[in-house]
Amino acid sequence: MNLKDKVIIVTGGTSGIGEACSRHFAELGAKIVLASVQEIEGKALEKELLAAGHDAKFVRTDVSNEESVRQMVSAAVAAFGRVDAVHCNAGVWARGLVTDFNEADWTKVMNVNVKGVFLTAKHAIPELEKTGKGVLLITTSVAAHIGFPAHSLYCASKGALDAVVRCLATDHAGKVRVVGISPGTIDTPMLAASCTGWDKPVAELYAEVEKKIPVRRLGQPMDIAHAAAFLLSDEAGYVNGTSLVLDGGTMGLPPW
Repeated sequence: MNLKDKVIIVTGGTSGIGEACSRHFAELGAKIVLASVQEIEGKALEKELLAAGHDAKFVRTDVSNEESVRQMVSAAVAAFGRVDAVHCNAGVWARGLVTDFNEADWTKVMNVNVKGVFLTAKHAIPELEKTGKGVLLITTSVAAHIGFPAHSLYCASKGALDAVVRCLATDHAGKVRVVGISPGTIDTPMLAASCTGWDKPVAELYAEVEKKIPVRRLGQPMDIAHAAAFLLSDEAGYVNGTSLVLDGGTMGLPPW
């Protein structure tokens, strides 16, 4: 995949899938804008990428805040002159039954996972349209299609993003490609956090899950980064309005 000299914003670009994507895109020659609320991690990753000879800029960004998103896009243009692609990857998670949730839970998850994508698209698409072949990539999840126990709010947020991919691809047809990437069980800090409260160690839980996934392992962030690089590249020019599932075969499993 050729990403050389493409200017790519990665929201949530300093941890888990986002960090792997930021590193991989940079290694492929892209100019990376690391957008995240994780200031310490962001500055450290920027320093590391610059030291390795890559082009990178950290911009502290709260995707749920419109002014912060506007400044993120402006900073990218100021630093590199344009925006060729955006990977909307920032996300948060919450566990609980629908009867457990309060308004604060709803606001936290929906503001980042859904509103954050809307705001990023609102301010980035005008810049992407200027390039004539901009790409907006959205991290969704197999949670959009699977009824994970005690994950109704998270699943709802990811289901919304699947719809957003299709709608934006139609609304901006001929100007911006809009695609989704739908991870399954990926070995990230968010996955580890989802294991808290269980009566088994994380390693034991992971081992049990690995036995159930048809490829017999957890996904790694770099698995997503490799596919994301393809979707952002010109080689994926006919991929539009759809999401690529990367779940090791999980969605093909029977319900027993």
